[in-house]
Amino acid sequence: MTVLHLADEGEAADLAAFLSRLLHYDRAAAVRLQAAGTALAVFGRPPSFEVLAIRTARLAKPYEDGLEVTLDVTVSAGELLEALDTAAATAVVPGAVTGPPWAGVLPPRSGWRAEPGLPDPEALRAMVGAAVAEFRSRTEELGPEGRTRAELDRIGRDIWSRAVGSTGLPVRAVHAAQSLGFLRAAGEASVGLFSSGAWLRLRTPYGTVAVRRAGLGALDVSVSR
Repeated sequence: MTVLHLADEGEAADLAAFLSRLLHYDRAAAVRLQAAGTALAVFGRPPSFEVLAIRTARLAKPYEDGLEVTLDVTVSAGELLEALDTAAATAVVPGAVTGPPWAGVLPPRSGWRAEPGLPDPEALRAMVGAAVAEFRSRTEELGPEGRTRAELDRIGRDIWSRAVGSTGLPVRAVHAAQSLGFLRAAGEASVGLFSSGAWLRLRTPYGTVAVRRAGLGALDVSVSR
C-alpha cells in the first residue's frame, strides 16, 4: 500500500477540492500522479474544456516507497478522493487504471519561456463572463428546432476557441482555470503565460492549465512509458 504524506491539511484540502471539481465534469475521471522528492503533481483533463489541468502539492517528506523514489501512475480520481484523509493529510494511492489517451502525453517539464500580452486577472475574469453571457444569448435566440447538439457545439467552438488578445491562448483555457478554482483574486500577482514547443501554459499559484497551440502538431511532449 502506497501512502502519500502531504505537507499539511491545507494541501490535502486543496487537492480534494481539485479532484471534486474534476469529478463534477466527469464522474469517471482519471488522474495521472507523479511524485518525486517533496513534490506531487496531479494531472487531469475536464472534458468540457479540452485542456490539461495540473495541480501540485507539497509532500511532508521526500517520496519513497521501498526502492522506488518516484511515483508515476494513473488512477481513478474518485477513488483517490475517497482515499484522501484531509485531517491526517494523507492519501492512499489507489490501484492503477488503464489511462485515457491524454495521460500518455504530457507537457514538457522544462524549456518554458514567458509569453507577453496576457491581460490582468480581472480582465481575464471579465472575458470569461462576457463569453458565458454571449453563449447564453446566442443559444436562447435559437428556435426549438434549431437548438440541436451540433448547433450548440458550433456556437461553443466559435466562442471558446477565440484567442486571448495576441497570445494564442484560447478563451476556454481561461474559463477552465476559473472553473477549477485556479484564477482567484488572491493570486493575481503571480498569473503568467508560458510556452514550450506546441504547448501554452497558464500558470497561477493555485494550479496550471496547459493547452496545445493549433497548427503546431505533436511537438515537445513527455510520453509515459
